[in-house]
Amino acid sequence: MASTVDTATLPARARPKYGSIKRDRAWALRWSYFFLILFAIFFLLPPIYMLITSLKTSAEISAAINPWWVYEPTLDNYKELLTQDIYLRFFRNSALVSVIVVIITMLISVPAAFALSRMRFWGSTTLATGVFLTYLIPETLLFIPLFKMFATFRDWTGIELINNWWVLLIIYPTLTVPFCTWIMIGYFASIPKELDEAAIIDGASWLQTLLLVFVPVALPGLIAATIFAFTVSWAQFLYPLAFTTSVDQLVLPAGIITTLIKGDVFNWGQIMTGALLGAAPPLIIYAFLMDYYIAGLTAGATKG
Repeated sequence: MASTVDTATLPARARPKYGSIKRDRAWALRWSYFFLILFAIFFLLPPIYMLITSLKTSAEISAAINPWWVYEPTLDNYKELLTQDIYLRFFRNSALVSVIVVIITMLISVPAAFALSRMRFWGSTTLATGVFLTYLIPETLLFIPLFKMFATFRDWTGIELINNWWVLLIIYPTLTVPFCTWIMIGYFASIPKELDEAAIIDGASWLQTLLLVFVPVALPGLIAATIFAFTVSWAQFLYPLAFTTSVDQLVLPAGIITTLIKGDVFNWGQIMTGALLGAAPPLIIYAFLMDYYIAGLTAGATKG
């Protein structure tokens, strides 16, 4: 039978310092809130300033008054953008490109991740690492070789790929597929091997095992990869700026800058409005699916 120890009879050095522990926890909590407030201020000030600017007229923006206050709020910037056919075309091009790129990415990355994580073969680990390393290459180094490749393809076949919105369907997967494959490799590797072994014993093929067993179990990882692919496709700026020049072929990030900046004249009210409206779809997606996104990214570290 375990005996209880009276802490009052222990020497002073052996007694637990409850007051000290409590004070340490209180200070740790204070510092946590301090850095959390700094973090919130640092990341929330830019969108707040964008919202304030989008509610101002051009005259008020250029006036030498308090930039953090709206003296004559107006929704004219929103009305002008949402009633312009060209802005709606930018939005449509971005939505179309993003949805198709997500579909292409998932059709490639999910089977590739399943093969690299479960169908063990010689060099699979090296290949999986190589897939992820390709994502680490900066896009600023890739767009020039890609541009030359498309120019050479045009010279050989006569097919012009540049300056068409659908060329982005070829380019964007070079960014989304490697990282999404890496995410799914970690998630598939965390699933117990007994599941696929039982499915194979029951006569299921590898494809049936993937579709009927792994896809339902790996749903958080699939959602995380889908969100990442959509965000990259929606927010990409350099590639559409380099590969599309006609106004009707532009997507939203490049279209806002191209059409709302004319020479040295910056229409800041509409620029901020367009940026806020463009940020709305990813923001809505993250608001509803953030838990799945975090679960998918941390699955490899939290599951055995």
